[in-house]
Amino acid sequence: MNRQHEHSPLYAKVEAALISDISAAILLPGSQLPPEDGLIERFGVSRTTVRKAIENLVARGVVEIRRGKGTFVAQPKITQELTELTGFVEDMEALGRTPTARLLDKQVVPADPDVARQLAVPAGSLVMRIQRARLADGVVMSFDETYLPREIGEKVITHDLDAEPIFSLLEGKYDLPLIEAEYRLEAVTATPDVAQALGVETGSAVFLIERTSYTKGHQPIDYEKLHYRGDLIRFVTRLARRLSERS
Repeated sequence: MNRQHEHSPLYAKVEAALISDISAAILLPGSQLPPEDGLIERFGVSRTTVRKAIENLVARGVVEIRRGKGTFVAQPKITQELTELTGFVEDMEALGRTPTARLLDKQVVPADPDVARQLAVPAGSLVMRIQRARLADGVVMSFDETYLPREIGEKVITHDLDAEPIFSLLEGKYDLPLIEAEYRLEAVTATPDVAQALGVETGSAVFLIERTSYTKGHQPIDYEKLHYRGDLIRFVTRLARRLSERS
């Protein structure tokens, strides 16, 4: 027996046993942990010990507490690299996931000052707004708001947006190559409409990515607000250090 483990605090032993159950797929992602009384009986420990173990697992992102429902095994996070301009379908396929989409709304709306600035149109101009839920392996990952200049937007919405990515339509159907984009990443909490689309509680942690994509002539063609579930994804990038000139 590992003597270090033998002398570990009781809560650490409970924690290790539950992680072992999760690793062995005895407890699957999304499944509910046994109630406190069941864990107390199983491990022969106090309620305080069980709660300490659960608290540590929550802090590590292994389990999550859903108010009024119980404690559940967290879904493993997807790690997505931010190294080049790609769409959701390309990102998920590269990770071996099956991407799907669900169109929630499409309508012409006046451009508010932010949208107008990003698309380089006058404030109040009519633009196309498309709202979709994006799924990976059947799980909603993001709620996307896409804004397009009205003329191209009215062409794009004639297609099946549950099946055809907007990036593919812009480049393949309408000869609008996407050359570069500007990303802005922010941590926010889910508003009621975003929470409903993502299937999470209002106030849940969300990554908001604002992405403006440009076509030829540095013309902005696609402005998006991408709301990603904070509990299901992490973003990574690689940065090179600029070497200072040396005399």
